[in-house]
Parts: sequence; C-alpha cells; structure tokens
Amino acid sequence: MTRQHTVVDSPYGELTLVATDGTLSGLYMTDQRHRPDEATFGERDAAPFTEALRQLEAYFARELTDFDLPLAFAGTDFQRRVWERLLAIPYGETRTYGELAEELGNPAASRAVGLANGKNPVSIIVPCHRVIGSGGSLIGYGGGLPRKRRLLAFEAGGTDGSAAPGGDTLALF
Repeated sequence: MTRQHTVVDSPYGELTLVATDGTLSGLYMTDQRHRPDEATFGERDAAPFTEALRQLEAYFARELTDFDLPLAFAGTDFQRRVWERLLAIPYGETRTYGELAEELGNPAASRAVGLANGKNPVSIIVPCHRVIGSGGSLIGYGGGLPRKRRLLAFEAGGTDGSAAPGGDTLALF
C-alpha cells in the first residue's frame, strides 16, 4: 500500500489530501477531530491529486456542485454506508442525522450515524457538513462548527465572509 499526500490552502484553511494507491482516501482540515497522525500520510507528492485539486478549485469558485472522484474509504461497513449516503445529499441541501438513519433502514441509529459522520475521512467532498441536528441545529462537525456554518452559507449561495485573497480559489504551497 502506497500513501501520498499534499497540502493546499483553501478559503476554509489548510487542507491535507491523502491518497492510498493513487486514490483519494483522505481530506483533512487543520485541527480536525479524528485526523490521523500525519506520519500515516506518506510522502508529500501532489501528483495523485491533480483532478481532486481541479475539482476543489471549481467548487470554491462556485463552478462545481457535484464532485466526481474515485474514493478509497477505510472504515466499517456501517461507516461506508453512511458516507455513501452523504454523497447523495444535494449541494445546498441538508439532512438530519435521523433522516439519514431512516434512509439506512434503521430509524433508531441516528447516534451511530452521527458517530460515523464525524469520522468521515474525506471532508468537503463527502459532504458531512450537510448533516444537521433535528430542528436545524448545527451540531457535530469534526472541522468545527464555525467551518460548518461557513460551508453551509457558501453552498446556500450567500457569502461566508471569508473569501481567500484573490477570490475563493486554492493556492498550492
């Protein structure tokens, strides 16, 4: 198994992308809860991330609403099922933990859905920020609630008040 990573700046802070055998397996924010030890990220090499970076740049420029990237999820069967459901939440929309649990066929599993959501290894691309508490409350985001609020405002078409210098585009280090 070969792992590589790159680090880029974004309107939401520094992002670390990780590939396993050439396939995107992680996208982590600075200070993200459940972020693996950086020693597991492998050599620093931007080569495997050309398409992911292109799509992220288009997303931040509001030119892309659906990512189309192969992903390598490492998690339990239940976690992978939750992460696949996250991919089905349309841009600019939200779901509650309870709604996701129902969609997975187990309405009593909202807490387990929340735990799996919090361990999502490919944030932003797998849109765990689109999951909210019942009644619309913003709870449980591994990247921090301020980032969740900003991402939701961004996708709703508003400004999040934090455009990167020169616009909402990525800048490679």
